[in-house]
Amino acid sequence: MVRRAAHLAIRGYQLTLSSLIGRQCRHWPSCSDYTDEAIRRHGFWPGGWIGLSRICRCGPMGTHGIDLVPETLPEAAGWATPWRYGRWRGVNAPPSPFACEAVESNPDRG
Repeated sequence: MVRRAAHLAIRGYQLTLSSLIGRQCRHWPSCSDYTDEAIRRHGFWPGGWIGLSRICRCGPMGTHGIDLVPETLPEAAGWATPWRYGRWRGVNAPPSPFACEAVESNPDRG
């Protein structure tokens, strides 16, 4: 029931304030979509902290690019240490398909 209320609040933001403020998120998916998915996938408490950490990273001096909700929660995180749920730096982007080619094409490496 709490997840549903959070989803409705986020959706309300997307339909009202988001269009007034402007869609200028530096990440894909947007911060509101990311937070909604994190709460749906991991529950209100951990998902809310994951979403908060993403919102804190999204600013003029913050990160940018593809940032996906983590599949699993960190082992060090717990109810009493909720800040450990979030990733406060960097993005969780899929690996580049070109990373292996760069290593293979360099004869000095490997």
